[in-house]
Amino acid sequence: MNLFSTPWGALELTRFPAEPRETLRAWDAADDYLLRHVAETGTDLTGTTVVLGDRWGALATALAAYRPAQITDSHLGQQATRANLRRNVPDAEVRLLTTRDEPPARIDVLLVRVPKSLALLEDQLYRLAPALHPDTVVLGTGMVTEIHTSTLRLFERIVGPTRTSPAVRKARLIFSTPDPAAARGTNPWPLRYALPDGIGPLSGRTITNHAGVFCADRLDIGTRFLLEHLPDRKGPDRVVDLGCGNGVVGTAVAVANHDSDVLFVDESHQAVASAERTFRDNAGPGGRARFLVGDAADAVAAVGPEGADLVLNNPPFHSHQAVTAATAQRMFVTARSALRSGGELLVVGNRHLGYHVRLRRLFGNCEVVASNPKFVVLRAVKS
Repeated sequence: MNLFSTPWGALELTRFPAEPRETLRAWDAADDYLLRHVAETGTDLTGTTVVLGDRWGALATALAAYRPAQITDSHLGQQATRANLRRNVPDAEVRLLTTRDEPPARIDVLLVRVPKSLALLEDQLYRLAPALHPDTVVLGTGMVTEIHTSTLRLFERIVGPTRTSPAVRKARLIFSTPDPAAARGTNPWPLRYALPDGIGPLSGRTITNHAGVFCADRLDIGTRFLLEHLPDRKGPDRVVDLGCGNGVVGTAVAVANHDSDVLFVDESHQAVASAERTFRDNAGPGGRARFLVGDAADAVAAVGPEGADLVLNNPPFHSHQAVTAATAQRMFVTARSALRSGGELLVVGNRHLGYHVRLRRLFGNCEVVASNPKFVVLRAVKS
C-alpha cells in the first residue's frame, strides 16, 4: 500500500492484483506533476474531463469528485482503479471506459498519461480528436524517458500546437492546444500484414494488430521461435493462449488441429480484439474459440473443472517501464491451476530470464524443447 499525497488529500493506492510484498508504487512523479499543475493553475474540471492511460487509477481517484471518464487498455489498470476508488472515494461517479468503447462526444479537459506504446497513443488521439474543441485543455504527462520528439510530433499533428514543461523529478508535462484545422491524416490502426514463410501452419497468412499490441507491425522473434516449435497435436484439445497478444500462437494451433478449442486470454482489450480478428480470418467457419479480457487467474474459471490440455505462454517481463518477474510467475501459477493432470505448459522466453528454475520449482519438472542464443522454449507437465 502506498500513500500518495495529492492536492485533494492523501490516497491509499495499490496496483492490481495487490501483492503483499509489492515494491512498485501505484503512482509516480509524472502523476504527481500533472495533478499539482491542475490544482495550481485552477484548471476548470466542471465540464467533461477524460483521463487517458491512467495506469493504476491514481489520476481518476484523485479527481473523482469531478466525475471524470477514465479510458484505459488495461484490464488490470481498470481493476486497480475500481479497488482504489472503493478504498478512497466509495461514492465516486467515475466512468470507466476501455480503448474499445465509444469515447465521450465532447471533451473539455483531456489528461493524458503517455503510454509506453506510441502506436496506442496515436490511435487514441485519433479517436478522441473529434471530441476536442478550441477551448479544450489538453495536458499530457510522463517521465522524461517516456516523452520523445516522436511523442510531441503526434500531439502536434493530431491535436495542435504542442510544447513541453521543464523537467521536475524526472517528469515532464505536455501542453497541446486543439486546432480544428490540424492535418491529422487517417488513423492507420488496426494494421494488417502477412506473416513470413517457414513458421508452420500460419506461414504467409494475414493477421490483424490493433494499436498497442506488442510488436504490432511485425512478428516478434520470440513468438516466431515458439511457432516453429509448436507440438503436433490431433484430436479434441482444450488449449489456452495465455497472454495471447494478437492471437497468432493460438490461431496456429487451431489451424493445425481443427478439433482444438482455444481460449484466448489477455489483460489488454486491444490484444483480445486483435486475437479475435486474427482467428476469425484464419481458422475458418468451423474454428472453435473463446476470447477473454482478464487477469491470468480469470483463465482458470473460464477453462472449467475439466482443465486444459495445453497452455501456451510468452510472458512479458515488463510492467510499463519496470522490469519484473511477477507477471510471469502469476501466469505460471495460473497455467498449473488451469491444466488437467498430464496437461502441458509450453513457454518461450529470453534465455537469461531463467524461467526453467521457476517452472521446475512449480511443476517439479521442466525440459528444453528448443533453444538458440537468445530464446528457449520450455515444456512443463502437470503431474
